[in-house]
Amino acid sequence: MRKLRHDEIERTPHEEIGAKPRHPLVIVVDNVRSLYNVGSIFRSCDGALVEKLYICGYSPYPPRKEISKTALGAEVTVPWEYVYDVREVLERLKRDGWRVAALEHTDASVSCFDLTQDIFPLAVVVGNEIAGISDDALALCDLAIEIPMFGAKQSLNVAVATGIICFECVRALRTA
Repeated sequence: MRKLRHDEIERTPHEEIGAKPRHPLVIVVDNVRSLYNVGSIFRSCDGALVEKLYICGYSPYPPRKEISKTALGAEVTVPWEYVYDVREVLERLKRDGWRVAALEHTDASVSCFDLTQDIFPLAVVVGNEIAGISDDALALCDLAIEIPMFGAKQSLNVAVATGIICFECVRALRTA
């Protein structure tokens, strides 16, 4: 085994990414404070080829050099939209036939390891680094998904958690 050089790794050129079919997954960012977390979320959304990223509330959005630093160009390859009111986005998604899930610990959360194809198309709401998603957003969710934690901590960084949920969703979609 040897590590591949950058020129050996297969990549879709930026100008061709729009023609690729995207996974029926939307990420909704609800009041995330950190520019670097938002940039990292862009990068995970690009890697998972999500359909769209919505940035809501006081979350920062491009163009910002701090977002670009961690997004590494994903702010150009991921379709995104800024809408201040998260409720507006969630209500629109629900009208358009999307199921909406909170990435949050609740009394009714299901494990991200138990996701199946029948819950898609799916919009996943991720929230503030300290408080999680807002009560207004949670009230509009059809279900809650959690990432099981096995150590002393009960949660992960929002950008890390978003990366995990993106790829658990892709796994569920691609598992027959």
